[in-house]
Amino acid sequence: MNPVKALENHGQAVWLDFLARGFVAKGDLKALIDSDGVKGVTSNPAIFEKAIGSSDEYDGPIGQALKKGDRSVADLFEAVAIEDIQHAADVLRPVYEHLKGDDGFVSLEVSPYLAMDTKGTIAEAERLWKDVKRKNLMVKVPATPEGLPAIKHLIGEGISINITLLFSQAVYREVAEAYIAGLEKYVAKGGDPSHVASVASFFVSRIDSSVDKQLDEKIAKANDPSEKERLSALKGKVAIANAKMAYQDYKRLFAGPRWEKLAAKGAKPQRLLWASTGTKNKDYSDVLYVAELIGPNTVNTVPPATLDAFRDHGKTRNSLEENIDDARRVLEDLDKSGISLDAITTELVKDGVKQFADAADKLYGAVAHKRAASLGGGIDGAHFALGDGIKKAVEKSTEDWRAHAKIRRLWHKDKSVWSNDDENKWLGWLNSPATADVADYEDFSRRVKGQNFSDAVVLGMGGSSLGPEVLAQTFPRKSGFPKLHVLDSTDPAQVRAMETSVDLAHTLFIVSSKSGGTTEPNVMKDYFFDRVAKTIGKDKAGHRFIAVTDPGSSLEKVATKQGFARIFHGDPSIGGRYSVLSPFGLVPAAAAGIDVKSLIKHTLAMVRSCGADVPPQENPGVQLGLALGLAGLEGRDKVTISSSKKIADFGAWAEQLIAESTGKDGKGLIPIDGEPLGTPETYGNDRFFIDIRVEGDDDASHDGRLAALEAAGHPVVRIVLKSIDHIGQEFFRFEMATAVAGAVLGINPFNQPDVEAAKIKTRELTSAFEKTGKLPAETPVISTAEADLYTDDANVDALRKAGANGSLGSWIKAHLSRSGSGDYVALLAYIARDPGSIGSLQKMRLAVRDERHVATCAEFGPRFLHSTGQAYKGGPDSGVFLQITADDAKDLKVPGQKASFGIIKAAQARGDFDVLTERGRRALRVHLKGEIGPALAALDAAISEALN
Repeated sequence: MNPVKALENHGQAVWLDFLARGFVAKGDLKALIDSDGVKGVTSNPAIFEKAIGSSDEYDGPIGQALKKGDRSVADLFEAVAIEDIQHAADVLRPVYEHLKGDDGFVSLEVSPYLAMDTKGTIAEAERLWKDVKRKNLMVKVPATPEGLPAIKHLIGEGISINITLLFSQAVYREVAEAYIAGLEKYVAKGGDPSHVASVASFFVSRIDSSVDKQLDEKIAKANDPSEKERLSALKGKVAIANAKMAYQDYKRLFAGPRWEKLAAKGAKPQRLLWASTGTKNKDYSDVLYVAELIGPNTVNTVPPATLDAFRDHGKTRNSLEENIDDARRVLEDLDKSGISLDAITTELVKDGVKQFADAADKLYGAVAHKRAASLGGGIDGAHFALGDGIKKAVEKSTEDWRAHAKIRRLWHKDKSVWSNDDENKWLGWLNSPATADVADYEDFSRRVKGQNFSDAVVLGMGGSSLGPEVLAQTFPRKSGFPKLHVLDSTDPAQVRAMETSVDLAHTLFIVSSKSGGTTEPNVMKDYFFDRVAKTIGKDKAGHRFIAVTDPGSSLEKVATKQGFARIFHGDPSIGGRYSVLSPFGLVPAAAAGIDVKSLIKHTLAMVRSCGADVPPQENPGVQLGLALGLAGLEGRDKVTISSSKKIADFGAWAEQLIAESTGKDGKGLIPIDGEPLGTPETYGNDRFFIDIRVEGDDDASHDGRLAALEAAGHPVVRIVLKSIDHIGQEFFRFEMATAVAGAVLGINPFNQPDVEAAKIKTRELTSAFEKTGKLPAETPVISTAEADLYTDDANVDALRKAGANGSLGSWIKAHLSRSGSGDYVALLAYIARDPGSIGSLQKMRLAVRDERHVATCAEFGPRFLHSTGQAYKGGPDSGVFLQITADDAKDLKVPGQKASFGIIKAAQARGDFDVLTERGRRALRVHLKGEIGPALAALDAAISEALN
């Protein structure tokens, strides 16, 4: 008789430790049921990983599942896994029916990531039981300390459970107790226990592998031949002895009055299942763990190779209760040898959890890869050319992130991923796209359209303005909707320019401020509310204003008092620079008629790709973040961003995200936006390039420069969007990457300690103005025909030593000469941001870059105070700062305040500069004289002279 099928005669069932879709579909499982009497199937992450990752068998099912809608990697795996389990259960259903529910089961494991999570295990097990909808399902739960109460609860709910990762007799007794107690609970509330089944999967071969290793170490050290012989005699015996003694416990536990009371109601005993029965030591029989553990009312779950081997040459006998005294002596001898079986089994549980988690990582990685391939252009692509050094560092860090579950911990808001500060309080951005109330935004959009507004103006700063600015610059104006503008300046000329460019009577103003107390949006609101009131009447002015702010803010109170048309609440757990995919970005998008539903749909594809269930290797946000952070640690901390025409403004948003998040504690990445690509020899070894473009937005000369940079060994990342509709994907990718880079750098990427310092200085200066009617006097260190120059004593001394004398050019030359390898030069201009001034600063920065071979920044104040200003003050001391100020040709009053826009801007510039010098930064302030156009030209000439 077939030895496998003959096991039935000894009361033992054979289950197959294998599952794959084709194996079931082609009838192979049915054939084993018929020929070998196989009565069950077990699965685990390693089995599914092998089936999914090593073939194209699942490409079709994954593609079909995605046609019904994109989903997370875990949900996608679960969808195909449940189908496999259902198909196998259906094939085994006749066995289940024939044996009246005593056998014919298929096992599906809860996520190994939940091994230490009782509540999570219960929730997932109950969901799997419900979703599979098969009576002959067993949900696998590990025998960890956290798993035991879950087992009791689930049995008490009438769910059949396969307890896995069981090595110890003592833990087995706890498992049996959990099963019996669960049945008692189920019966007490009227449940029929005859429908509940359970197996306790007692692992075998792994025990011998661990014990034999320690025995070999002791044998090698032993000098007495008899001791060597005694120790050698224990090899290959402990696992079987351990299992035999567990079986003795089984017979005792499932007997007596307590059990008989349950049995009378139809309860089934929990069978012992021998798991890990494939022989790992080639010196042992390949059917050892089958042949020596045959006994009534047990299960042996075998891999296909072991099944084939036992069919070929296995011998059956009632071996499980042979030589029980010998088994007891084996365990006693092991203990006398100084080897603790309890310690080994405890470690094996930990190792088993880790192995299953490792297998799950590989499994989810395989599914993530197939999902990305199936979605194709649905997910923006990225190509990394990092060079050998950074590439190897990223690979090593990727494995570290995987092994220490850092991406799952990040999503679980574990602040220890970063600096153990308050990072857990600032992670609302992770879920903001998924929780967006799309229907409300669509309703708001329709209402805006019905008002026939000509323009919509966002009044905000930093994260509240730069995200909407990207949307305004990227998406063309939609018919029937207002044109979207952004104002983020206290410069009088810039405020006035915005006023003259819109029709005040038909403009919607979106006042955007998380705290509600930020100076710039408040004074801009005061100004435009007054102007609108004078245009259409005070009683109607509020109808033209929308507030986006956190609940309970001072802005909310003002908006309520002034009758704003609508107040949208932000999430207090989302920092401003991470807020573009929250109301701070989505309200302006909806007002402009941008399809928020489509934007969120595309964004969620990237959110899922960066999810907790996507291992670091396949996780686009993690990969970019690791590359950024590790490159920064190696000195390539000037993140140079180039964008194609359709998304040209993206770099300004990414600049504030990266700089304000990472630039602190003397560390950080310095983003370089708007600096056109040069030739490789233009750059030092401190650059990291990111090129982001829309598919079809090609530039052959730009591509050539990127290729030359790659060839020269500079790290280059190329990101390609399928269309501008995918911009949300890049918002999220960069948010995740920045958070990951912050973890690599060892800082809190969600605070901004040095931004507040400049605010304090500004408030001191404006308070002085309110009291005296003027800002505190200041004396230039030198005055020339072109400008007055200001800095502190330390900088004055250094500049004079470097050759500064009586001319503007000499001071500029001395200042720029202080920039060297690894430094950057930042032009910080507190003037109107218009095409003329942008062009002037660009001309100056490129001259500096090309002559000094350093990175350059061209920033406009006060907007940069809420972005890169953090890194300039708190980041690495590698900046050389040239602040540019000028008198305003015409100032502009702020209603209800003594301070005008010009005074506020001047106070901000001086406060900013004071903090720079207090921090010991290399800083020089140039206050230009006369009309701004000629004055900038004079400064440009001085820079050219200094460089030549």
